[in-house]
Amino acid sequence: MTPLIVLTLVLMWQAVLVGYTFTLAGNASDEAVRAGTAAPPGGARQAACSAAGMKNLSAAWRGGAEVNCNPSGYVTARVELHVPVLFPGLIDFPATVTGHAGAVEEVKH
Repeated sequence: MTPLIVLTLVLMWQAVLVGYTFTLAGNASDEAVRAGTAAPPGGARQAACSAAGMKNLSAAWRGGAEVNCNPSGYVTARVELHVPVLFPGLIDFPATVTGHAGAVEEVKH
């Protein structure tokens, strides 16, 4: 019975890590698009977007993270994170979790 209980706990922990990765990806994309709408178009927007998207990610998720922003009038951010296997920072699943966000560019006066 003990191996079954341990296996159940391991699977539950892995499910928690998958859910937490989805939460991190969504939050990082929200932060990235918020910074991207306030930055001037061009390279500065992508830099601000990437920095804001990575700011709150721990090292375990930051290693394989990608933050991309669309530079048009409607700014979109896409964050891709790898799901760790059991312990963040050791091994990642080959699949990625993606977070999307979008907002209208702020008007400067």
